[in-house]
Amino acid sequence: MNSLLLDSSAQDLSIGIVKNDELIYQVCFPCWQRQSELMIPELEKALQETGMEIKDFDEIVCGKGPGSYTGVRIALTIAKTICVMDENIKLKLVSSLLIQGTKNKKFISVMNARSARSYVCVYDGKEVEVQDTIMTNEEVLNYINAHKEYEVVGDCSYLGLEKEPFDIVEGLFSFKDEIEEEKDIMVVKPVYLKD
Repeated sequence: MNSLLLDSSAQDLSIGIVKNDELIYQVCFPCWQRQSELMIPELEKALQETGMEIKDFDEIVCGKGPGSYTGVRIALTIAKTICVMDENIKLKLVSSLLIQGTKNKKFISVMNARSARSYVCVYDGKEVEVQDTIMTNEEVLNYINAHKEYEVVGDCSYLGLEKEPFDIVEGLFSFKDEIEEEKDIMVVKPVYLKD
């Protein structure tokens, strides 16, 4: 299975290429408010370096949000466009919070939602304990303190927590086989979690 992995839902631009179920290329770097400018050139660079062409992919796995209002739309728009142009390529969408975590572990995934709020989801292995939602930062910190057995993942610096950096491309790769294909690409929309 050949997969193109894309995400631009937070501050990073993330691209991965999977050939024969092996992750052969990945790039992930901060480019806040520049994803729209850099995603296509970085994708072209990835294809050139791997000798792959768009037609070689069986699927695209893409972060669907929540996250930055504009950022979420960039990778998803590229993914949808490719899949509309080539009907043989499947589209799989995954929570941008889920891919910050580690499969089969207990984790609380957080992302800055601005205005003293966080996007949050909680997993215990494969079980969803808290669906993607918005909480105040105070509520998130209280939840984290009450669930110390859970790993906290994501960029936690805005909460005053320091954690090891996470790898979005590895997250996309890790969860890609557990995600269902989107049946109707034309109705696919980003997840904004507006309240």
